Amino acid sequence: MFKVGDLAVYPAHGVGRIESIEAREISGKKQNFYIMKIIHNNMTIMIPVNNAGSVGLRGIIDMDEVPKVYEIMKRRNIPPDNQTWNRRYREYMEKIKTGSVYEVAEVLRNLYLLREDKDLSFGERKMLDTAQSLLIKELSIAQNTDEGAVMSEISAIFDLD
Repeated sequence: MFKVGDLAVYPAHGVGRIESIEAREISGKKQNFYIMKIIHNNMTIMIPVNNAGSVGLRGIIDMDEVPKVYEIMKRRNIPPDNQTWNRRYREYMEKIKTGSVYEVAEVLRNLYLLREDKDLSFGERKMLDTAQSLLIKELSIAQNTDEGAVMSEISAIFDLD
């Protein structure tokens, strides 16, 4: 259960703030909804309170979970991905939609590693940007630091200039 003012993560959209909890009537049935504003783009989302768990709404990871996310990004002993780009895209999109910070970290790592071997498709480049911005926002909040510091850590992991 979230309270007004709480930060939460909505899968594929990222970190948002619970602006209010409102009762609305939908199809003749009264329900309570979280009204959540996504920080990154100011999008407002209505999430039924009863369905919050099933749609993947979750709290920001704890500080002690952050090193696990960085470990996932540092792992290099993964098998090469020889799928076609569109199959890989679908698989990665499913991982992002889970809302799991660990799955998003895997997608980011895999796309950065793939980029070392070949050019990414337009969709893959967009997905890399999405995964990166989702991670940067949540990790900066979890660590109570600015996004630039998180980006520097990610850049160091992937040897970016």
